[in-house]
Amino acid sequence: METWDLYDENRQLLNETMVRGHEVPPNRYHLVIHVCIINEQGQLLIQKRRDDKLGWPGAWDFSSGGSAIKGDHAREAAERETFEELGLEIDLSNQRPHFTINFENGFDDFFIVHQEVDIESLKFPTEEVEEVKWATKKEIHNMVKEGLFIPYRKSMVDFIFDMRIGFGTIDK
Repeated sequence: METWDLYDENRQLLNETMVRGHEVPPNRYHLVIHVCIINEQGQLLIQKRRDDKLGWPGAWDFSSGGSAIKGDHAREAAERETFEELGLEIDLSNQRPHFTINFENGFDDFFIVHQEVDIESLKFPTEEVEEVKWATKKEIHNMVKEGLFIPYRKSMVDFIFDMRIGFGTIDK
Protein backbone atom coordinates (compact mmCIF):
# COMPACT_ATOMS: atom_id res chain seq x y z
CA MET A 1 0.00 0.00 0.00
CA GLU A 2 1.51 3.30 -1.13
CA THR A 3 0.84 6.38 1.01
CA TRP A 4 1.22 9.96 -0.19
CA ASP A 5 1.73 13.18 1.77
CA LEU A 6 -0.88 15.86 1.18
CA TYR A 7 -0.27 19.59 0.66
CA ASP A 8 -2.38 22.72 0.65
CA GLU A 9 -2.80 24.96 -2.41
CA ASN A 10 0.38 26.87 -1.46
CA ARG A 11 2.38 23.64 -1.42
CA GLN A 12 2.66 23.62 2.33
CA LEU A 13 3.01 20.10 3.68
CA LEU A 14 0.04 19.14 5.82
CA ASN A 15 -0.01 16.56 8.55
CA GLU A 16 -2.28 14.45 6.33
CA THR A 17 -1.81 11.49 4.02
CA MET A 18 -3.82 9.45 1.56
CA VAL A 19 -3.57 6.00 0.03
CA ARG A 20 -2.76 5.66 -3.67
CA GLY A 21 -5.85 4.83 -5.68
CA HIS A 22 -8.19 6.78 -3.43
CA GLU A 23 -9.61 10.10 -4.51
CA VAL A 24 -7.56 13.14 -3.49
CA PRO A 25 -9.63 15.04 -0.89
CA PRO A 26 -11.00 18.47 -1.84
CA ASN A 27 -8.51 21.32 -1.46
CA ARG A 28 -5.66 18.84 -1.02
CA TYR A 29 -2.81 18.09 -3.42
CA HIS A 30 -0.06 15.53 -3.86
CA LEU A 31 3.44 15.66 -5.35
CA VAL A 32 4.41 14.01 -8.64
CA ILE A 33 7.81 14.08 -10.34
CA HIS A 34 9.20 13.53 -13.81
CA VAL A 35 12.82 13.06 -14.79
CA CYS A 36 13.94 13.88 -18.33
CA ILE A 37 17.37 12.44 -19.12
CA ILE A 38 19.03 14.10 -22.11
CA ASN A 39 22.26 12.94 -23.75
CA GLU A 40 25.02 14.94 -25.46
CA GLN A 41 23.27 14.55 -28.83
CA GLY A 42 20.21 16.35 -27.43
CA GLN A 43 18.06 13.22 -27.37
CA LEU A 44 15.64 12.41 -24.57
CA LEU A 45 15.57 8.96 -22.98
CA ILE A 46 11.97 7.75 -23.19
CA GLN A 47 10.28 4.68 -21.77
CA LYS A 48 7.42 2.53 -22.94
CA ARG A 49 4.94 1.68 -20.21
CA ARG A 50 3.90 -1.95 -19.94
CA ASP A 51 0.55 -2.87 -21.44
CA ASP A 52 -0.85 -3.92 -18.06
CA LYS A 53 0.06 -0.65 -16.31
CA LEU A 54 -2.77 1.51 -15.02
CA GLY A 55 -2.84 4.89 -16.69
CA TRP A 56 -1.59 5.10 -20.27
CA PRO A 57 -0.84 1.39 -20.75
CA GLY A 58 1.57 0.74 -23.61
CA ALA A 59 2.26 4.44 -24.16
CA TRP A 60 5.69 6.05 -24.36
CA ASP A 61 6.59 8.61 -21.68
CA PHE A 62 9.49 10.69 -20.41
CA SER A 63 12.49 8.97 -18.80
CA SER A 64 10.80 8.33 -15.46
CA GLY A 65 8.00 9.65 -13.33
CA GLY A 66 5.63 8.93 -10.50
CA SER A 67 4.18 10.04 -7.22
CA ALA A 68 6.21 11.01 -4.19
CA ILE A 69 5.53 8.67 -1.29
CA LYS A 70 5.10 9.70 2.33
CA GLY A 71 8.24 11.46 3.55
CA ASP A 72 9.67 12.02 0.06
CA HIS A 73 10.85 15.38 -1.13
CA ALA A 74 10.89 15.93 -4.89
CA ARG A 75 14.58 15.03 -5.28
CA GLU A 76 14.21 11.80 -3.33
CA ALA A 77 11.12 10.83 -5.29
CA ALA A 78 12.88 11.54 -8.60
CA GLU A 79 15.93 9.49 -7.65
CA ARG A 80 13.77 6.64 -6.33
CA GLU A 81 11.43 6.55 -9.34
CA THR A 82 14.35 6.57 -11.80
CA PHE A 83 15.95 3.65 -10.00
CA GLU A 84 12.64 1.77 -9.66
CA GLU A 85 11.71 2.19 -13.31
CA LEU A 86 15.08 2.09 -15.07
CA GLY A 87 17.51 0.57 -12.57
CA LEU A 88 19.52 3.77 -13.01
CA GLU A 89 21.01 5.72 -10.11
CA ILE A 90 21.01 9.50 -10.50
CA ASP A 91 22.22 12.12 -8.04
CA LEU A 92 20.01 15.19 -7.70
CA SER A 93 21.50 16.39 -4.41
CA ASN A 94 22.56 19.70 -5.95
CA GLN A 95 19.62 20.18 -8.28
CA ARG A 96 16.24 21.82 -8.01
CA PRO A 97 13.36 21.04 -10.33
CA HIS A 98 13.69 22.91 -13.62
CA PHE A 99 9.97 23.67 -13.56
CA THR A 100 6.69 22.67 -11.92
CA ILE A 101 3.34 22.11 -13.54
CA ASN A 102 0.31 22.53 -11.36
CA PHE A 103 -2.50 20.13 -12.16
CA GLU A 104 -5.95 19.59 -10.70
CA ASN A 105 -4.83 17.41 -7.78
CA GLY A 106 -1.20 18.31 -7.33
CA PHE A 107 2.21 19.58 -8.30
CA ASP A 108 4.44 17.93 -10.92
CA ASP A 109 8.14 18.76 -10.55
CA PHE A 110 10.31 18.20 -13.64
CA PHE A 111 14.02 17.51 -13.37
CA ILE A 112 16.25 17.65 -16.45
CA VAL A 113 19.35 15.48 -16.15
CA HIS A 114 22.28 15.49 -18.56
CA GLN A 115 23.64 11.99 -18.64
CA GLU A 116 24.91 9.45 -21.10
CA VAL A 117 23.12 6.16 -20.53
CA ASP A 118 23.92 2.85 -22.19
CA ILE A 119 20.34 1.72 -22.69
CA GLU A 120 21.45 -1.79 -23.63
CA SER A 121 22.74 -2.29 -20.07
CA LEU A 122 19.58 -1.08 -18.29
CA LYS A 123 17.67 -3.68 -16.34
CA PHE A 124 14.14 -2.73 -15.41
CA PRO A 125 13.73 -3.78 -11.77
CA THR A 126 9.94 -3.49 -11.70
CA GLU A 127 7.03 -4.48 -13.86
CA GLU A 128 6.44 -0.90 -15.05
CA VAL A 129 8.71 -0.42 -18.07
CA GLU A 130 8.76 -2.54 -21.21
CA GLU A 131 11.36 -0.72 -23.33
CA VAL A 132 13.52 2.41 -23.53
CA LYS A 133 15.08 4.36 -26.37
CA TRP A 134 16.57 7.75 -27.22
CA ALA A 135 14.32 10.16 -29.15
CA THR A 136 14.61 13.61 -30.65
CA LYS A 137 12.06 16.35 -30.13
CA LYS A 138 10.68 15.75 -33.63
CA GLU A 139 10.36 12.02 -33.02
CA ILE A 140 8.44 12.65 -29.79
CA HIS A 141 6.11 15.11 -31.53
CA ASN A 142 5.42 12.48 -34.21
CA MET A 143 4.80 9.81 -31.57
CA VAL A 144 2.30 12.09 -29.81
CA LYS A 145 0.49 12.72 -33.13
CA GLU A 146 0.37 8.98 -33.81
CA GLY A 147 -1.07 8.27 -30.35
CA LEU A 148 2.01 6.33 -29.26
CA PHE A 149 3.20 8.83 -26.62
CA ILE A 150 1.26 10.25 -23.68
CA PRO A 151 -0.46 13.30 -25.25
CA TYR A 152 1.59 16.05 -23.66
CA ARG A 153 1.22 19.49 -25.18
CA LYS A 154 3.66 20.19 -28.01
CA SER A 155 4.76 23.37 -26.22
CA MET A 156 5.67 21.36 -23.10
CA VAL A 157 7.85 18.95 -25.07
CA ASP A 158 9.49 21.95 -26.76
CA PHE A 159 10.01 23.57 -23.36
CA ILE A 160 11.78 20.50 -21.98
CA PHE A 161 14.20 20.49 -24.89
CA ASP A 162 14.68 24.28 -24.60
CA MET A 163 15.30 24.08 -20.83
CA ARG A 164 18.01 21.44 -21.19
CA ILE A 165 20.51 24.29 -21.46
CA GLY A 166 19.87 25.62 -17.94
CA PHE A 167 17.55 27.37 -15.55
CA GLY A 168 15.62 30.54 -16.17
CA THR A 169 13.76 32.19 -18.97
CA ILE A 170 16.59 34.29 -20.37
CA ASP A 171 18.42 32.75 -23.30
CA LYS A 172 22.11 33.49 -22.77
